[in-house]
Amino acid sequence: MPLPSKVSSGPSIAAIIAIIVVLVLLGLSFSSWYTVDQGERGVHLRNGKIIGIAEPGMSFKMPLFDRIIKISTQTHTVSYDRLQAYSRDQQPATIRASVTFRVPESKVAEVYANFKTIDAMVERLVDRQVPNQIENIFGQYTAISAVQERVKFVIDVSDALKASVQGPIEITSVQVENIDFSSAYEKSVEDRMRAEVEVQTQKQNLEKERVSAEIAVTKAQAEADSQLARAKAEAEAIRIKGEAEAAAIKSRAEALAKNQNLIELTKAEKWDGRLPSTMLPNSTLPYFNTSKN
Repeated sequence: MPLPSKVSSGPSIAAIIAIIVVLVLLGLSFSSWYTVDQGERGVHLRNGKIIGIAEPGMSFKMPLFDRIIKISTQTHTVSYDRLQAYSRDQQPATIRASVTFRVPESKVAEVYANFKTIDAMVERLVDRQVPNQIENIFGQYTAISAVQERVKFVIDVSDALKASVQGPIEITSVQVENIDFSSAYEKSVEDRMRAEVEVQTQKQNLEKERVSAEIAVTKAQAEADSQLARAKAEAEAIRIKGEAEAAAIKSRAEALAKNQNLIELTKAEKWDGRLPSTMLPNSTLPYFNTSKN
């Protein structure tokens, strides 16, 4: 009696292997493509060796053998909150600063070869120099000059840091965001500033009084000059009037002396035509000589 044939319960081993191979090939195919974003560069490694730098966009790499390590070329900022330093006049201060930097595109391979990552590069190059350079530069300033010449102080720190950091990094700016002194020193500065303000106020008041006094003197002098000018004008007018009257009198006297009839005419012009109501003994009546010469 023949045995019944064996019924298949699933795919064969060959089919499973084929599916696995197809999946592996698809995975390798998809992993052969990569993209690099704008603002990044890709370090192209083959078996751990740098063979090139990948630009932004989509590119192909050999599966299993090649690897792309992305390095940012954008600007980054690292902050330092509590840096301790002493000024030239031995005043302690706590300084908060920040450093802005970027990796030049041409230095991406060097960053990976020497540091692997940007964080490691910052730790080895920047983190060690920032406290030292701020402490050195701050020690060249007095406490008050560091505050009053803040811009120059920041420029000096930036120049010193750029000169001391050697590597595949470009420091674009350094900011000193705050300088905190001890409470005792800040109080002494506040007291000194208050005293200076009071001195300046007194100087301004004295200057105001001086200007007011000068204005008063100027006004008084102007008034005196005006009165003197009026007096001179009046005196000159009186002199001219007197000279005119004297000249008139002189002219009239000369005219009277030359013409006696003019005297009699003047008398007649002034007589009202009435005889005196009373007369003294031996007095004579008014007489006018009307005869012609």
